[in-house]
Amino acid sequence: MASVCALLNQLFLFLLLWLYTLSSSQAVHHQYNSEFRYPFIKKASSFSSSLSSSGRGDHTYDYIVVGGGAAGCPLAATLSQKFNVLLLERGGMPFGNANISLLQNFHITLSDTSSTSASQYFISTDGVLNSRARVLGGGTCINAGFYTRASTRFINKVGWDLKLVNKSYSWVEKQIVHRPKVAPWQVVVRDSLLDLGVAPFNGFTYDHIYGTKFGGTIFDRFGRRHTAAELLASADPHKLTVLVHATVQKVLFDTSGKRPKAAGVLFRDENGNQHQAFLSNSLSEVILSCGAIGTPQMLLLSGVGPKAELEEMKISVVLNNKFVGQGMADNPLNTVFVPSKKPVKQSLIQTVGITKMGVYIEASSGFGQSKDSIQCHHGIVSAEIGQLSTIPPKQRTPEAIQAYIRRKKDIPHEAFRGGFILEKISNPISTGKLKLINTNVEDNPSVTFNYFKHPHDLQRCVDGIRMATKMVQSEHFTNFTQCDKQTTDKILNMSVSANVNLIPKHTNDTKSLEQFCKDTVLSIWHYHGGCHVGKVVDREHKVLAVHRLRIVDGSVFDESPGTNPQATILMMGRYMGLKILRDRLGKAAGV
Repeated sequence: MASVCALLNQLFLFLLLWLYTLSSSQAVHHQYNSEFRYPFIKKASSFSSSLSSSGRGDHTYDYIVVGGGAAGCPLAATLSQKFNVLLLERGGMPFGNANISLLQNFHITLSDTSSTSASQYFISTDGVLNSRARVLGGGTCINAGFYTRASTRFINKVGWDLKLVNKSYSWVEKQIVHRPKVAPWQVVVRDSLLDLGVAPFNGFTYDHIYGTKFGGTIFDRFGRRHTAAELLASADPHKLTVLVHATVQKVLFDTSGKRPKAAGVLFRDENGNQHQAFLSNSLSEVILSCGAIGTPQMLLLSGVGPKAELEEMKISVVLNNKFVGQGMADNPLNTVFVPSKKPVKQSLIQTVGITKMGVYIEASSGFGQSKDSIQCHHGIVSAEIGQLSTIPPKQRTPEAIQAYIRRKKDIPHEAFRGGFILEKISNPISTGKLKLINTNVEDNPSVTFNYFKHPHDLQRCVDGIRMATKMVQSEHFTNFTQCDKQTTDKILNMSVSANVNLIPKHTNDTKSLEQFCKDTVLSIWHYHGGCHVGKVVDREHKVLAVHRLRIVDGSVFDESPGTNPQATILMMGRYMGLKILRDRLGKAAGV
């Protein structure tokens, strides 16, 4: 009997060890397996572009996709089913990077400001901290993982085939989307939203429906992230070439005809060497999927944009289009910090309240200081950023950020218990623009979003903050956090007073709530625009007045789809790939 008990104890210990190892080493295993699962992914330096006498060399492709992000990966995988495709990504591989793969390290990726980081940090001219992806898989490698579809209204507005849209969503969902294990914090958020009338409760669903719901996630039950890069497993490995650390400098054009036509691209590898890749025939295309910052920037660097701006940068004008870089928008985010007297389990966005007043309510919890993170500023889900928001946007200089980082080392760990209520404006009316500051593609362009410039946006923020404070004051939250019910004034001051530059709030006055919105505005990385349909591209996303050049990413949108756009960007890549195949091959496409 004793030997049986000993055996059972050994089995139990082995099981615990196995579970721990599985959750903590998934990234390492994935890196090892990626060499076999994705043999077509190579470093850019492996590309040989020695030119033949024709000037085109041996490297010609039916499609060249620039940008291996949320749209670019499913697009390239789909096109490769019938055609030879080259996918160029400026960043590296996501596999094996624990800061990308593990939910518990989510905030560390965003805080890494090094030149090799998967997250490229930038500050808009509004003074708001932001990030853009620089890794194969794009934003799906650095975001909060929430997965929810766009509304039917949005799909009808952009003119997409609803049947093909649903088919494309399902294709993504079967491969990388999961049902979350709902955290206690998220249940409290749900209950408080329902009490405030954000009803009905729609349960777990991907659909965009008024009320409160639990959405999907790209994190599995072990807390491991599944990115757009994994969709490349659906590609034809004999027809797809993926190059990482391939930084495209510009699109190459043939300007000998009446209209310019894309001929290929110029890119630089990780060693700084230049290469060229070309299109193979008259039906081939270069497709830009660089994101809402990268795509208008790439057009400008390639000579497509406002003539005066191009000439100012000494860029040869291929096509004068004054709308490139215009209409940039970002959904403003404001947060309310909710302290707790007890530790709170980490959770990213799982619950969302879709209101009828143009406001979305979401939440996160349990992300605080650690030895790895104390040196850095963070994203939306840590108490640190709530404190950084005490610096008015226009004053968030690099010096102010460094001063803030130094001070936060003295903050007691207990200050980081709790979580956040996130309030986001849907479809902001306020817009701005993007401009080059130089001709280095690796540098961020100048971006202005003009947060809250339109009074309707500001009023919606005020309404959303009022709702968020009522949630914090509800019995659901006071019982869960074991904290006494606080006044609105104290709740808002807690959100901005933990570290630097306390901004006094007079929260009984509407103007003070407006000032709170302006002074604490953040980004949830849902920026879009810069290449709008009808101004830069047509309904098929082909660049106007240019042959063989198309755009497939969020830069073509004039609103961010759904509460969180990643599902629709992923779907868009698959959808446009299928549509291109059908339009070109008809029934022979077989898709």
